[in-house]
This record gives sequence, structure tokens and C-alpha cells, in this order.
Amino acid sequence: MHRFLTFPILLPILLGIGLLCLQPKSRRVRSGYIMAAGLVTSVLSLSCIGLTLLRGEQALACILVSFSKSFSISLRIDGASMVYGGIVSVLWPLVTAYALDYMSHEGHENRFFSFWLMAYGVVLGIAYSEDFLSLYLFYELLTLATLPLVMHSMDEKARYAGRQYVVYSLSGASFAFIGMVFLLNYGVGHLNFTYGGVLDPALVAGHENTLLIVFVAAFFGFGVKAAIFPFYKWLPDASVAPTPVSALLHAVAVVKAGAFAIVRLIYFGFGADFLRGTWAQTVVMAATIVTIVYGSARALRTPHLKRRLAFSTVSNLSYILFSLTLMTPAGLLGGLTHMVYHAFVKITMFCCAGAIIHKSGREYVYELEGCGRVMPVTFATFTISSFALIGLPPLGGFAGKWMIAEGAVASGNPLAYVGIGALILSTLLTTLYLTTIVARAYFPVGQLDTAALDRIRDPGWSMKVPLILLTASGVLLALASDGLIRFLALVSRGVL
Repeated sequence: MHRFLTFPILLPILLGIGLLCLQPKSRRVRSGYIMAAGLVTSVLSLSCIGLTLLRGEQALACILVSFSKSFSISLRIDGASMVYGGIVSVLWPLVTAYALDYMSHEGHENRFFSFWLMAYGVVLGIAYSEDFLSLYLFYELLTLATLPLVMHSMDEKARYAGRQYVVYSLSGASFAFIGMVFLLNYGVGHLNFTYGGVLDPALVAGHENTLLIVFVAAFFGFGVKAAIFPFYKWLPDASVAPTPVSALLHAVAVVKAGAFAIVRLIYFGFGADFLRGTWAQTVVMAATIVTIVYGSARALRTPHLKRRLAFSTVSNLSYILFSLTLMTPAGLLGGLTHMVYHAFVKITMFCCAGAIIHKSGREYVYELEGCGRVMPVTFATFTISSFALIGLPPLGGFAGKWMIAEGAVASGNPLAYVGIGALILSTLLTTLYLTTIVARAYFPVGQLDTAALDRIRDPGWSMKVPLILLTASGVLLALASDGLIRFLALVSRGVL
């Protein structure tokens, strides 16, 4: 039973390698193989979460490789794992179904989907890691698994984006590694995630300032993948990747892996009690506030549709990071709440953007005049998701922002009130840069090229169904926010 937790991690990795070796020529065979692999992996992953809830978090804990008493690659599901692993397990198969149709015109599908499957297993490895060493291993593997996806087209822009992605990711990971080393040396003798932190007070005494410097370095190291300012540039550049990749990068895999690693760093590594009220908290919180406003302002000024959504991600990821830097259970609750709702909303928006580009060839906001009439399903789902991201109640974005603001007020930190102001300003900017898109699509200004518009249609059902399901899932999750927040509250207090 203990080894059962390895199945959802190893199975997609092995099946991805198998696809790379087999290179099936039949699209039907390949699609069936990929879809079955994704669905089985999700069922296994969600089963592991269910078994953990029934039997306790030690039920499926296992050690994959043991190097010494202090070092091992090991797996265990706790409350935070359930949140991130659950998001990944629900959304990945839906985007896979979307990607099967979308990638039919991109070429090199065997190579693409082999790394796609491997990335799925690696992300679940991040979610279900028991300690910092295991998380770090999968964190580095994620860069390697997603790099071929970012560079899929292999043109000049894709190669440049790939170089940016590697340089930023590996540089950030090196700073995160420093944090891991210091946690081991000043900790209780292991790197296992422990709610409240692993630092040993007897060893920490007299070295507080050194550890705070190390924490800031590790925060920005993990923050690279979460696109924290000023280390965000790789994310908009990576929007040259095929849209299914962008959807995963911006909603599930890479940026959320960075945010999840910071959850572990603050609340399960250094410990919120050790960090709260220090200059280190001020530095990292200030960085998140700057990123919130900067990302939204850049999104408003960016005419390219996917890059506008990319800068939106830069801003919204720092909503999560800002809440985490409150370093209170309420801050953790707000960060986890927004992490869940943002994942469903942003993945839908990127899939809509991909459908628009795929069927119309139009990539810029000013080219979307009148497209709402000829692509009704695509723009209906985009509009609902836009309202959710803005925070219109009762949609999910409202619950996330409300919990963050509530945590900020309860923290009593003067800088947190500046953060609330940043959230309000960002919400205004978000309203402007998203409603501009919706307004152009439904309420065109000036003369339309009706002949060109008549040639544009919604994508086929193989892409429309995932769009509808993603939107419906986000709406249903928002309507069930009371139950979700109660569960996340247990996680944020360390009960789960």
C-alpha cells in the first residue's frame, strides 16, 4: 500500500518515455494513448488523496531512495499536497483533451506529448514530496521536462524563450538550494516538511540575521518560477509556446510550483513565527506588492492577447505570494484559496486565447472586433472567466481576494494595508485590461470586415467541450466556496 503513491508519479513519466521511443504514426492511437495515460494518472492521484483522508497522512508515505539518515527521496501527502495535487489532477486531463486537437496543426506531436506526460508526473512529484530534498529534485526536473514544450516550434523566438527560461529557472533554483542547506544545518536534523518549521531554536540563537538573509535569497530563488519582480521576464517570453503549454505554465505547472514551494519554505521550513515581524518579511512582502501593481499595469499596456494574459499571471501570482508573506494561518488560507480559483480561471482564459488564435489567426486585442458574434462559445467562456478574475461575486476570484484582504487586515502589519491598496488598484487595472477585450469582441467600433468575420468559427467540439467543462468547474467550485474554504482553513492551521 505504501508504494501506491509512486504510481501517479512514475506512470506518466514512464509512459512519456515510452511514447518518445514508440513514435506512433496513427493520430488515433497516439490520442488514445495520451488521453488514457492522463486519465489513469489523475484517477490514481485522486485515489491517493482519498486514501490519505480516510487513513491518515502516513498511510501512503514511502521512501523511494535513501542516501543517509538525513537525505532521502521520499513521498507523503499532507493538507498542502492535497490542495496542489488536487488542482493538477483535475485540470491536467481537461487541458490534455484540448491539446490533442490544438497540437494537430503544430507538428512533432509525439515529442510534444511525451514531455507533456513526463511533466505531469514531475509536477505530482512536487506536490507529493515529503521533504525539501525531494521537492528540489522534482523542481529541477520540472525545468528540464517543460523546456522542450516551451521551445516546441524551435524558431528563433522559441529558442530565445527557452534560453531565458533555463537561465532564470536554474539560477533561481541555486538560491533555493542555499536555503535547503541552511535549513539542514540549523534545523532539527531532517528536511521533512513540518508545520511551524524545522529550525532548532538552540542552533538558531545568535544566527538569526544570517538565516533571514538566506530566507530572502531562497524566497526569490523559488519566486523566479512564480514570476516575482524583477525575475518575471521569462514568463511573458514563454508565451511563444503552444497555447496548451502556456495554459499549464501560467495556471498549474510552473508558476504554481513556485508558489507551492514558497508555501513549504515559509510555513514548513523556516517557520512563520520565526519570520514574522522581521526585516525579511518586509522585503519579501514589498516585492510582492510591487509585482501586483507592475504586472497589472504592464497587462493594460500590452496589446498582444497571450502576453497580456501572461502579465496578468505575473500580477495574480503575487496576490498569492503577498498573502503567504503575511505569515499567519489566515495569510496561508488566503493564498491557498486564490491558488485554487486562479488555476481554474487562468487555464480557461489561455485555452480561450488559443482557440481564438487557432481559428482566426488574430493575436492582438485590437483585431478582435466583432469576434464575439462568430465565436460565441469561446467568448462566452472567456467573459465568464474574465469576470471571475476581476473578482465579481459570486465567482471564484472574489472569494480569493476577500480571504487575502481579510488575512491582511487581521495581520496588523502596516505594510499589509499597502498591500490591500495594491489589490484594489490591481483589480481596477484588471477590469480595464479584460473588459477591453470583451467590449471589442461584443461591441465593435467602426466598420467591420464582415467577409473576414464570416470565415471565423468556434473550434470543434474536441476543444469546445474542455472550455465548457473548465468554465463550469470554476463556477461550481465558486458556488461551493464555503466547503472549500473550510477545508483550506484546516490545511492553513496545520490540522491536515
